[in-house]
Amino acid sequence: MAEEREDGAAMGGPTTMSVAEIAAFAADILETAGTAPANAQVMARSIAAAERDGIASHGLIYLPIYVEHVRCGKVDGRAVPGLVQPRPGVVVADAACGFAHPAIAAGAPLLIAAAHSQGVAVLAVRNSYNSGVLGHHTEAMAADGVVALGFTNAPATIAPLGGRTPVVGTNPFSLAVPDGAGGVALLIDQSASVIARSEVVKRHREGQAIPEGWVVDAEGQPTTDPEQILKGGTMAPSGGYKGVGIGILTEVMAAALTGATLGIDASPFSGPDGGPPRTGQMFLAIDPAATSGGAFARRIADLAAAITAQPGARLPGARRLEARARHDREGIAVSSDLLANIRASIP
Repeated sequence: MAEEREDGAAMGGPTTMSVAEIAAFAADILETAGTAPANAQVMARSIAAAERDGIASHGLIYLPIYVEHVRCGKVDGRAVPGLVQPRPGVVVADAACGFAHPAIAAGAPLLIAAAHSQGVAVLAVRNSYNSGVLGHHTEAMAADGVVALGFTNAPATIAPLGGRTPVVGTNPFSLAVPDGAGGVALLIDQSASVIARSEVVKRHREGQAIPEGWVVDAEGQPTTDPEQILKGGTMAPSGGYKGVGIGILTEVMAAALTGATLGIDASPFSGPDGGPPRTGQMFLAIDPAATSGGAFARRIADLAAAITAQPGARLPGARRLEARARHDREGIAVSSDLLANIRASIP
């Protein structure tokens, strides 16, 4: 899960790019760093989609981290995911210490087919890595007519209530509900923390302070210094103990049930140390035709109408759709300094 960006440029003077131009640029950088072309294309589309949705923390600003991790071996850019289907409603993808996106993309068609056949199915991904914007994966699944629920675990950065030592990561979950026309009626994508850790790292790189309430320092005190997350601080859970509960729920789903590494044992998603994180993802797909008695579309329409009928209220995921429409119309403003820094990451 990632916080959405309100304007297009975060650093330096902006240059306007299309989604296709961003994807082509990112793919070229990743291939130059040693990523297999097919994997680079999947990752580049993810980066471009994040920029299109206004989610800067998982867009181009993350590209140098991907490059660093491919080059140091923290992620295998040439990995080929392994797929097995041990039971009719179960698909297991081994990311082979490569990027999560190719493994999810490879397993998704089998997941969707199984869900339509069995009524419900799961895709378990292990030996994986940062999955980017989790909602992009569930949204793509919902476009095929299933209700998609996704979980992804991360290196531990959230301490239990009353504790100081992290036990779970920011651990996002996402729910995508189909609209019956190839899109989504509702899209929820949120983490167990107040804000995504990548957003704190982004502020640190840019020399900006963070709002109080995002991070707790090593002494257990609130801080506005983003560097504290790199000095033993922890991410603040969303809603106190409720956020910790969401983190534990996601840990069970995405790590314990998939055979992936727990967040307490995973290497960080930033920096070259620690080897592959081997984290995991779990996706649950439900065919509403199998469970709702034909009432699903009407119920979702009524729910959405109850939200949108209220002045000032918006459906979950609506802001992303607004950003897409604006960026498709006007292009995406990208910092020239950021592009130069990305190019400089490749010798």
